[in-house]
Amino acid sequence: MQQALAVEIAVQDPAGVRVALDASVDRIELCSALSTGGLTPSAGLIAAAVAQAEAAERPGFVHVLVRPRGGGFVYTPEELDVTIADIRGAVAVGAGGVVIGALDASGAIDVDATARLIEAADGVDVTFHRAMDAVADPLGALETLVGLGITRILSSGGEARSVDGVGMLAALAAEASGRIQVMAGGGVRVVDLQAIAATGVDAVHLSARATVTGTISGPGGGDDSYDVTSPDVVREAVAALRVS
Repeated sequence: MQQALAVEIAVQDPAGVRVALDASVDRIELCSALSTGGLTPSAGLIAAAVAQAEAAERPGFVHVLVRPRGGGFVYTPEELDVTIADIRGAVAVGAGGVVIGALDASGAIDVDATARLIEAADGVDVTFHRAMDAVADPLGALETLVGLGITRILSSGGEARSVDGVGMLAALAAEASGRIQVMAGGGVRVVDLQAIAATGVDAVHLSARATVTGTISGPGGGDDSYDVTSPDVVREAVAALRVS
């Protein structure tokens, strides 16, 4: 059996890293605060995930989301400085890739900022995240990112859910022509995977989350429920994308 396209799972804790390793997915996007779209994980979490991957002999498995805050993707010089420092820190402890994204005030790719982030990555894989879905001209943005040397883009085809953006995903995959990888992500469910795979994208990205009830919480601690990576959903996703 061969896997038709790469599978990336977004995880936010060591347990999620283990689930992804056990299911033999291709890589993870490591982040915190998945419920907000994901933010930069702590240095301790990055180090722990890299150690797990190294113990499993999976070099390059950990790709780190580097996003300094929630909200939009237009960053101040100070926010870019923090992002650059976080990229360098992730690479220094062994991350196989980083996931970034920056736009300018017009809603186009911020070329200068993106070039600085790529430089900080020092040769590891760089994925441009779903800031791609906020640009006015996705095909033009793809060409800009090709020129900058980005490894792959993550996109839902401009829709809330990737399965609703299959037309644009197909157009991006055709435009890419092997020059840059296109990874579909955003609201992906296992039942959507065959339709998404048919667009010609190179990879699929999903969080495979399930909500569980935690232990005692209280004022200042927030809700006592939290998200975990579901082993069942991850296994089903991998199985759905295997072909003879």
